[in-house]
Amino acid sequence: RRAIALEPGNAEAYNSLATALKNLGRMDEAIAGCRKAIAIRPDFAEAYVNLGNVLQDNADPDAAIESYRRALTIKPDFAKAYTNLLFTYAYHSLLAPEKYLVQARGWELACVPEQERIVARSRKIDRLPLAGRRLRVGYVSGDFRQHAVSHFIERLFAYHDRTRVEIYAYSTNAQRDAVTEQLQALVEHWVPVAGATETVLLGRIEADGIDVLVDLSGHTGHNRMGIFARRAAPVQVHYLGYFASTGLTEMDYFIGDDVLTPPETDCHFSEQVWRLPRIRAIYNGTTEIPISSWRTAQDGTVWVGSFNNLGKLTPATFALWAKVLHALPEGKLLLKTKGLSDAGNRQRILGAMAGHGIAAERIELQSGDVTPGWKEHMAYYDRLDIALDPIGAHGGYTTTCDALWMGAPVITLEGDRMASRMTASVLSAVGHAEWVAGTEEEYIERTVALARDVPLRRALRPAQREQMSMSPLCDAKGLATCLEDAYIEMFGRWMGQYTND
Repeated sequence: RRAIALEPGNAEAYNSLATALKNLGRMDEAIAGCRKAIAIRPDFAEAYVNLGNVLQDNADPDAAIESYRRALTIKPDFAKAYTNLLFTYAYHSLLAPEKYLVQARGWELACVPEQERIVARSRKIDRLPLAGRRLRVGYVSGDFRQHAVSHFIERLFAYHDRTRVEIYAYSTNAQRDAVTEQLQALVEHWVPVAGATETVLLGRIEADGIDVLVDLSGHTGHNRMGIFARRAAPVQVHYLGYFASTGLTEMDYFIGDDVLTPPETDCHFSEQVWRLPRIRAIYNGTTEIPISSWRTAQDGTVWVGSFNNLGKLTPATFALWAKVLHALPEGKLLLKTKGLSDAGNRQRILGAMAGHGIAAERIELQSGDVTPGWKEHMAYYDRLDIALDPIGAHGGYTTTCDALWMGAPVITLEGDRMASRMTASVLSAVGHAEWVAGTEEEYIERTVALARDVPLRRALRPAQREQMSMSPLCDAKGLATCLEDAYIEMFGRWMGQYTND
């Protein structure tokens, strides 16, 4: 604000102010800041991207798409704008999967020069057979910090068998925190590459002799899609960090599982889908979090709700949750997430539910900062009797796992694409496939039945954490072994083809 006071025509300052306001959850002010930056500089592509980011976080994906497309009109090879466009399409399920794939394939056409794509197709890479040596696996991520990806990856790093694999971690983000330190201590080779050019990073990966290069970002922040598009390693794999195809010609495999990516979804991917014989991820449920002290409400109220982020709360979600509340007169809806301190967001949600006949008295909206720390946030799940998974966009995953760890049952609607099947994969892994609905009617019926079966919920709640702990979802060693088997087989296939060539 001081910079703007000194120089009122400084578009960059307005854009930076908008970023700060977005991080504070003051979305309307952030949008105004972006628009002011654009008014000063109509060709400011970065401000259009920033505006799109705010709109996307504010659950206005259509407007976000328009803003990203405007940025690409100004700068057609703007990789960040294209990546954010794809993320928004996939996250909010705005396109049929086949149409999304067409858009995703376009990223490399727009952002990687044709000559470099030609070189990637014909790149010759020499590697020795595995006899007498370990497989060299490189993980590339901008999220080796406090982030959902690291929450899943930490125990994987800890349980990788160092007699089979040699682990390299390529960190593409200069930001560090305590989680970064923990992850760095778990790998043999920590390679900070934030800001490295494509040429430098390609050279480093080649010098390291990586056999299998694993992308943990997809089209999310700090990704290095350009490295994969230029063929940095013999085998290139996407795993964990994204929820749709990367669209890259040179990305060989996409790691999934039978529930998350069943065979009928193969046509959604440019990569070959590699299904693990178990859930593809693990949850690091910590015993530092106190066990649930949940109790049923004395007045008979049943609290249903969600702690998923605002971008997942689609119009279809509110329409379905309203039907749940109509079928469950004793029910009330509790939402807790970042952004609900913003008056505009609160009014939008209350207005949407009022439009479906649900009075504001049956809804409680809590901002994420109502709890000062992680333990307090997890304890807040004791307020929920039943967690509801959003529909119409990206479903819950980490949030689903957190709810289950605190004993709350979770009801989900199994969708037609990976982004909407996350919770179904988790529930199947922990032995509660009965909470997965095939239709909206089943979603409502299962929620109401569970709400009214108080003895069942009383029996489930204290036992759920132990049951979850014993499930594949918390089996880090089993996942590490499974992934190592997959990497070795992938490399073996490449080596066989390479030898034949």
